[in-house]
Order: sequence, then structure tokens, then C-alpha cells
Amino acid sequence: MNAPHNHSSQSAEKARILVEALPAIQRFHGKTIVVKFGGNAMTDEILKADFARDVVLLKLVGMNPVVVHGGGPQIETALARLGMKGTFVQGMRVTDAATMDVVEMVLGGQVNKEVVELINQAGGKAVGLTGQDGAFIRARKLMLPSDKDKSKIDIGQVGEIDSIDPLVIGALEQAGFIPVVAPIATGADGTTYNINADLVAGKLAEILRAEKLIVLTNTPGVLDKDGKLLSGLTPKKVDDLVAKGVISGGMLPKIASVLDAARAGVKSCHIIDGRVPHALLLEVLTETGVGTLIRSK
Repeated sequence: MNAPHNHSSQSAEKARILVEALPAIQRFHGKTIVVKFGGNAMTDEILKADFARDVVLLKLVGMNPVVVHGGGPQIETALARLGMKGTFVQGMRVTDAATMDVVEMVLGGQVNKEVVELINQAGGKAVGLTGQDGAFIRARKLMLPSDKDKSKIDIGQVGEIDSIDPLVIGALEQAGFIPVVAPIATGADGTTYNINADLVAGKLAEILRAEKLIVLTNTPGVLDKDGKLLSGLTPKKVDDLVAKGVISGGMLPKIASVLDAARAGVKSCHIIDGRVPHALLLEVLTETGVGTLIRSK
């Protein structure tokens, strides 16, 4: 007896998708893919589980995913619970010593452990670490340029990256583990710093000579002035769009870290819509993708 038509067409569609994934699996086998995990994908239970399964699948087909996570909403919730209020300057969180304690507790503890557990539940072997582990990220204090004059603004224990030692991540990758990195690091004087997760993901992709940098956001990607998705961009095109004011607001710090990675030789950088189920798999394994691709050249 023949199978019903809809069953056979579903099977054919599944087979087509699997065959389409083959060239990507071959091309990226053994390559490092750095993923910035943030936005709705980090707070929606179904999307979180999807993301974890995607990461495990990429590892099982021979790629080396490295996850860097943020945790802005979780930090806000924790501060509110303690009766503290977050303040921001130029989109950066002002981080005094008391706020830093909360940031460390949330990013290095709660969020990091949750992401590790999700990946482990999905059948992977995740290891959580901060930039302090093996001192693999070294930070220095970030001073923001003032809008008014040439002075600098001190926003507390907020850092920028001084250096990254790829050995810890490399050792974990070789042993079959999936590193999950919280964006906290220590300076030469022993001060702990909170670093923007986009910045850590971009720099890590550069230092690890990653094949891809993928940033999950709450937008479809980079949009033009009419709200249409811009898919294939180069650093030069992006500069033009920033100069014209097409790219602005919250997308600026994201695009800056992605651009730095592209200019430093990360072959392809993607800003994708983390609200789409299995966005990560779609971006890596299919021709269509779900966001903006920025090529290094």
C-alpha cells in the first residue's frame, strides 16, 4: 500500500533540507563558530531549548561552537529585587562595586549555569567559564568619550579587552567540550570588569580565527531606512550606512564589534533574528539564512 501523498511530500522536503545542509557541514567541519547568545532567545523557554539543540547539533556534525552570552534583562531583575536601579550612559551600564557584585552573580553564576545546563540537557558537553578562568581574557578600564568636550566619562567597573589567550578555549574544543563564556574579566590590578558581550564575542572570533561570528538579536537583522532587511554587506557598505544615519541606536555597538571582527579576517559575520525558532541552524546550514551577512571583503 502506498504511503499517503502528504507523508511522502513531507519526507521529500526533509530529505531536501538534509541534502542542502551537506555542503555547509563539509565546508565548516573542524571550524570555530562564535555565537553571541542574547535577546529573546535568552528569555523565551522554547527558543532557549531550540538554541541549545542547535549548538549541540553543530558540535556533533564536526563544527566547534563557542557561546558568549549577555544577561541585561536578568541583571535588571536582580538589581530591582535588591532595590537597586540600573543607570546607563551611551548605552553602557554604569557599574559601581555593588552593581558589579550583582553582575558577577548573574552573569558568572545564574545565567552561565543555565546556558551550560540547557546544552548538557540537549546532549552536549558544555563548560561554563568567565574571562577570569585561566586568565584567558585580560581587561582594562573603559573610559567613554564625552559628547560635550574632549574629557572622558568614568562609568565604574566597565572594561574593554586588553588581550585574549586562546589556549583555554582551544583545549576545551579539542576535548569535545562546548565553551560557554560569561563576559567578565580581570584587569592587571585585580579589578573585576563587566565587558559588553558583543565586544567579547567579536574579539574572541578574531583571536580564535573563527570561520563565523553569529550575533543573535531581537531584530530581523540590519534594516534599511524603509525597514527592509539588508542581507549581503561589506565593511565599506556598512560605513556608508552609518554615515547616512541608516544604522543607528542599539544596532551601533553590535555592528561595531561585528565590523571589527570582519576587518580582522573573520570570514563571515551574521546579525540574525534570535526570535526565529532554530535561527542558528538556519543561518549556518541553509543557503537562505535569517539575517544580515557581513563578509570580510
